[in-house]
Amino acid sequence: MKGEMRVVRACQAATLIAAAISIGTLPAGAQADVQSVVSAAFSKYKDLKEGRNADYIPALAHVDPNTFGIALVGRDGKVYTAGNVTTEVSMQSISKVFTMARVIQDGGPETIEKTIGVDATGMRFNSIVSVELSNRIGGGPEMNPLANPGAIAATSMVEGATADAVWTKIINTYSDFAGRPLNVLQDVYKSESDTNQRNEALGMLMHAYGYITDNPQQATDLYTRQCSVAVNAKDLATMAATLAFGGRNPVTGKQAISTDNVPYVLAVMATAGLYDDSGKWLYHTGLPAKSGVGGGIIAVAPGKYGIAAVSPPLDGAGNSVRAQRAIEEITRALQLNPYASKPSRSLTQAAEAAPSR
Repeated sequence: MKGEMRVVRACQAATLIAAAISIGTLPAGAQADVQSVVSAAFSKYKDLKEGRNADYIPALAHVDPNTFGIALVGRDGKVYTAGNVTTEVSMQSISKVFTMARVIQDGGPETIEKTIGVDATGMRFNSIVSVELSNRIGGGPEMNPLANPGAIAATSMVEGATADAVWTKIINTYSDFAGRPLNVLQDVYKSESDTNQRNEALGMLMHAYGYITDNPQQATDLYTRQCSVAVNAKDLATMAATLAFGGRNPVTGKQAISTDNVPYVLAVMATAGLYDDSGKWLYHTGLPAKSGVGGGIIAVAPGKYGIAAVSPPLDGAGNSVRAQRAIEEITRALQLNPYASKPSRSLTQAAEAAPSR
């Protein structure tokens, strides 16, 4: 009974803060109310048992499916959390966002657009057919850095004279976004390396068609390693918040990438961030996001918050079930969908007061 009352109070608080945001003012206790929204989303979905762990990577099948944590980071570095936000999972495809950011930062936005492409493929994330079709379509490549073929190519584009130098640049970039040094989960890396024959084939195919200019084996290995980087929900929310606030980490104050390059990263996240269901996600939230089969999802509300949730059981498209539901709930409660903007009160009042003709 007490638990139910807490959920009711949290939902009431969420309604109040949503109303305050809609008129552009926040009450003195706004921070506590944001925490209530996060806590309410956790309480609503903590017992949801839908989905199943990814098992095509053996190590992921053994991750505790009950792990569930939510984190939200604001402009001032304030962190709001609920549930398990310390247990680490592997980044998996979320890593693709930050490797793409590194390549754009070092080579400019056209480096990605003209070499890999920035269009959703409409196919599975590890599709071989998408590579074949892109190679046959005139007018430039028709892939993106958030599907496996484009992601392996993006990893090959990170600057460095040796594999170690490239890896140092990748992991340092991730750490700048997260606000702490990140490391690889070695058991996941080994498990993926032992079973990544399809990605090896994609790397070779991308090399054959000129998307990767040299050493596709190294690119595939480094890609596999980046997918195995360990993060928790708080790390992921901080990484998302760094994108939300112009490339500046709001916790550490460090500029991870230039502000000018952030919109290009967010655009690809919006169109290709949740695998086959990217359109559905954007339809319901309006937020650029990225999922990973390790169970994490990040979402970016530009200028407002970075949001993340971690829960390993996935739906058929490879996206965490509970993480999606929780972030959607928070997005609605805090009115974060940029497509749902409303006229200001003054404009509305002026329109109502205008004489009819």
